[in-house]
Amino acid sequence: MSDIAGGGGLRAPRAALRRHEPKVSLNGILPLSLIGAAALWLCAFSGFFVIDEPAPYDLLVVAVAGIAFLCGLPLPRAIAPMVILLLVYISGGILSSTQVPGFDNSPMYMATTGYLIVSAIFYAAVTARSERMLNAIVRGYVAGAVLAALAGIVGYFGLLPGANGLFTLYGRAKGTFQDPNVFGPFLIFPATWLAYTVLMQPLRKGLVAGALLFVLLAGLFLSFSRATWGMTAFTLCGVGLLVFANERNPLVRLRIVALAVVGALMVALALVVALHTSSVGTLFAERAELVQSYDSSHLGRFARHVLGFLLAGERPLGIGPLQFYKTFTEDPHNMYLKSFMAYGWIGGIAWPVLMACTLGFLFPLIFQPRATRGIAIALFLTLVGHALNALVIDMDHWRHNFLLIGLAWGLIAQEAAHRARSRKARAARVHNGTAGATSGEFRTGSA
Repeated sequence: MSDIAGGGGLRAPRAALRRHEPKVSLNGILPLSLIGAAALWLCAFSGFFVIDEPAPYDLLVVAVAGIAFLCGLPLPRAIAPMVILLLVYISGGILSSTQVPGFDNSPMYMATTGYLIVSAIFYAAVTARSERMLNAIVRGYVAGAVLAALAGIVGYFGLLPGANGLFTLYGRAKGTFQDPNVFGPFLIFPATWLAYTVLMQPLRKGLVAGALLFVLLAGLFLSFSRATWGMTAFTLCGVGLLVFANERNPLVRLRIVALAVVGALMVALALVVALHTSSVGTLFAERAELVQSYDSSHLGRFARHVLGFLLAGERPLGIGPLQFYKTFTEDPHNMYLKSFMAYGWIGGIAWPVLMACTLGFLFPLIFQPRATRGIAIALFLTLVGHALNALVIDMDHWRHNFLLIGLAWGLIAQEAAHRARSRKARAARVHNGTAGATSGEFRTGSA
């Protein structure tokens, strides 16, 4: 994968950041930073394979995070809001678990939440210290997403024996996941980052990113997830607008517009060709309906939302994890409702506050002239999409969601450290200037 930095103006902040990265080696041979980057790449890459649980990703993240924290990985002060809100969130879940008769499966459910919270804190802490680690995670994530999308494409069209049954569900591509509704959102962030790369890189490098983006878009389409389609359209349009707004060179702006138009035409052409396939066209017509029967029926998704929030108003501690379907026949399919049901009022308030703080602190970074601006843009748009998608789906145990939150706060901490260094540098210049002026006055007076 090519680097995301575009333009010479972004190189100085990167150099400044690397000067502050720890330079430690293993027996004087292999830099520990290189080992750490490889381990993080592998962690992010393994996130594409979640057919069964525990997934390889879980074991790798627990091992790598455990070693990092045992070796003294510090927590930057800037990620404190995320840490506090996540701890408040799980505290609400622990209290809510007391409402479950015999605790049932609540301890294991809360243990999973706890592990995911630790993973978010780990990603935030490790990426706050090093741009190399951040890039390793992003590139590993992209590589894994491409493999997941290829698996979904192969499974949907039955290109390999047995692939259809393994990589599809209900006629929809699910790739190497258990559910198409998780498979699709997993691909959003890498697709958004690749779209930024296509728009900002020279044509030769952009062609590789464009080819990978096309694979991801095919996987996103074949997931036949209405929310995923909407998120994809939102993030890709958002990337184009933000890149255009951040660019001041008229010629570069013209190039961005031209690439966007060509890309849109290619996607439209591919869509027309795909819809001429009978199975694709039929399922697309069915899934393209805004409201499905299971949404508006008696005790359908929307009715459950209304009844669930009414019940939440009567239960400050919630009803406990995995209990909602016992009353309403299905899970909430609404992250905000699930937070109130499984984590009580405490968790129900903490989760949206966490998302609002994450987006609020991340928003200024999408306009800062940093080497990591492309990642900031992709993270911001993806998290906004996830916050909207949360209205119709549960995502409290989505591994990649906690990964994205951790990366966002890692960037926030990087920016805080950059500003702190800038303040110190300005103070030093002012101090040196004052000292020089005083010394000059003394010498002049002595003469």
